[in-house]
Amino acid sequence: MKTRTLGVRRPIQVSEIGFGCMGMSHGYGPARDPKEMTKVLHAAVDRGVTFFDTAECYGPYENEKLVGAALAPFKNKIVIATKFGITIENGKQLLDSRPETMRKACEGSLKRLGVEAIDLWYQHRADPNVPVEEVAGTVAELIQEGKVKAWGMSEVGVERIRKAHAICPLTAIQSEYSIMWREPEKALLPTLEELGVGFVPFSPLGKGFLTATIGAGTTYAKDDFRSVVPRFSPENLAANQSLAEGLRAIAAQKGCTPAQLALAWVIAQKPWISPIPGMRSIARLEENLGAAEVTLTIDDLSAIETLLAKHPVQGDRYPPELAKRVGK
Repeated sequence: MKTRTLGVRRPIQVSEIGFGCMGMSHGYGPARDPKEMTKVLHAAVDRGVTFFDTAECYGPYENEKLVGAALAPFKNKIVIATKFGITIENGKQLLDSRPETMRKACEGSLKRLGVEAIDLWYQHRADPNVPVEEVAGTVAELIQEGKVKAWGMSEVGVERIRKAHAICPLTAIQSEYSIMWREPEKALLPTLEELGVGFVPFSPLGKGFLTATIGAGTTYAKDDFRSVVPRFSPENLAANQSLAEGLRAIAAQKGCTPAQLALAWVIAQKPWISPIPGMRSIARLEENLGAAEVTLTIDDLSAIETLLAKHPVQGDRYPPELAKRVGK
């Protein structure tokens, strides 16, 4: 597995393809058996993955516990990213990045992950009630105290990124990015390139749609986040099938799977990008990591552009109440 460097002023080296751990215990149906998930995480390390992503609110807390326990034998050889800023009260997610809450979150994550310092600590979502300068200043203190090595922000706008970076240099920004969601190309990616900040795309497989295995009639239970995502409504799933068919055709010509094509596309965009697809089986792990061996030519990229122009993606990526928290 090749490596990439995220950030310039406080850089970290990670595998070209990282590992999004959320779905093992949160967001995509029932939590999986920790023993089986530990096997998958160990297999990832064996295959060269060094970058693992979790958050305190996944579960909540259970995903950090799983990741911390499973990766304990390798903690000096890998990078674990986690997140603060979303608390859970009565089953509801609340934004809270007050300094005292941040410090409590940091101590909790350190304990659950079983580490002396958090490798990469993201603000999960911007808190409109706390100035970003105050957030960045608190992170700077925690870095000085040796509890955090590097930090980042998730789903945040460029103005806030600039303000935060001026106080405490950012290493990475996390946001959704894929063939299906290219909004970051307008302002986010140029800003990150200017500032020397890495990019970590989540949902690089379009929450599973870009595997081209989700049919028009696919439905999701209430414990699967996609049940409330407009893009996965019956009418939008049906409308987007032509895109899936086109990706299957291009992938077949390349001798790879649609998932590998989608991940290779993300990797090809910039050398300071490391996507974090979710994986819950060794078969899916091996398929996704195979994307690192897929080289897309100019003609391949052009074919994908033509396909998208002919079949624009239908459906928003978030329901309205969650969309309000993005890009602030």
